[in-house]
Amino acid sequence: QVQLVESGGGLVQPGGSLRLSCVASGFTLDHYDIGWFRQAPGKERDWVSCYSNRDGSTYYLDSVKGRFTISRDNAKNTMYLQMNSLKPEDTGVYYCAAGDCGMDRTEYDYWGQGTQVTVSS
Repeated sequence: QVQLVESGGGLVQPGGSLRLSCVASGFTLDHYDIGWFRQAPGKERDWVSCYSNRDGSTYYLDSVKGRFTISRDNAKNTMYLQMNSLKPEDTGVYYCAAGDCGMDRTEYDYWGQGTQVTVSS
């Protein structure tokens, strides 16, 4: 069964950090580009970052550049999103995805179930 399972979300104060993990099963993650999206309450699911498997390039939403880092460990079939200097506007459900690196949700074939990140004092 093909699955992406996220973990690492939670409640954090502004300025804090979280690391999201996403473990793939049923397929080999290193055959795909990876990405992270987030959905704030009442809003669309928006692209946050992606990692091109072809050349290792990484891409970020402007508002998270310098604060978030996407990475992968192919030996563990796992991807990560390190989030530092978190702000209240980073609050939302975060989703991992595997497919083609891009900003459009339709470019991804597999999705995680989502993990809640809440940034609040």
